[in-house]
Amino acid sequence: MFLILGYLLSLICVFGVFILHGGKIGVVLEALPFEMATIGGAAVGAFIVNNQPKVIKATLASAMAAIKPSKYTKARYMELMTLLYDILQKARKEGLMAIEADVEEPHESEIFKKYPGVGTDHHVVEFMTDYLRMMVSGNLNSHEIEALMDSEIDTHHEEAHAPVAALNRMAGGLPAFGIVAAVLGVVNTMGSVGQPPAILGGMVGSALVGTFLGILLAYAFVEPLAGLVEQKAADAAKELQCIKTTLLASMQGYNPATAIEFGRKVLFSTDRPTFLELEDHVRGKK
Repeated sequence: MFLILGYLLSLICVFGVFILHGGKIGVVLEALPFEMATIGGAAVGAFIVNNQPKVIKATLASAMAAIKPSKYTKARYMELMTLLYDILQKARKEGLMAIEADVEEPHESEIFKKYPGVGTDHHVVEFMTDYLRMMVSGNLNSHEIEALMDSEIDTHHEEAHAPVAALNRMAGGLPAFGIVAAVLGVVNTMGSVGQPPAILGGMVGSALVGTFLGILLAYAFVEPLAGLVEQKAADAAKELQCIKTTLLASMQGYNPATAIEFGRKVLFSTDRPTFLELEDHVRGKK
């Protein structure tokens, strides 16, 4: 929603002011398809050459996800921490072996079914159950599990930032491709030097549209999109850090209520529920 609103605002301000100042929008519109084909085609070609198929696929998925509102809200985090509380409370009361079935078959677990928001999220469930399984096995201490968690979160961070880097590289190349389009337009103009000044002026104007379009696409569209994708990647990583902190606190002997408080404190302040909000939510789910 805000992505589309921002793009529309940029276009309205740029072209609106141009028209209000007496600019002939027809010149821009006439040159736009050819310049867009040159700049867009070159940028997409360079993007394909510069990135592996997995990065291209991830970039397209991230761009589509950026259009949707963020799923990382206070309500989601409260659901996540209540899920953690329930499963840790069961382990505390009945022993770690009691949660083995929940860990091995989370989609069949009554605990996970109570929380469809996070209980059906493949990445969250996999991260959580992998380390709960290690806790059940009892073969690793908390320091070893913490190091493994950090390595996995680092890997997630690198994977999530590959689309960001790809988009930033594209944004960096667009102004240059705009210059390429402008130079080609100037070459075309020089080949028509015998034409009347009015025609030559229009041709020069059309050539300059390439430079304008390359800069506009880079700094009003692609680079802001990269920034938004980066912020959403940080939200996803923060969710994994919340799970990590909660499980490690439980392994170190803290009760479930205290463990989820550890997890709550690592969340961004804008999305973090208060102590009382989380406590009321946990009680309401009992």
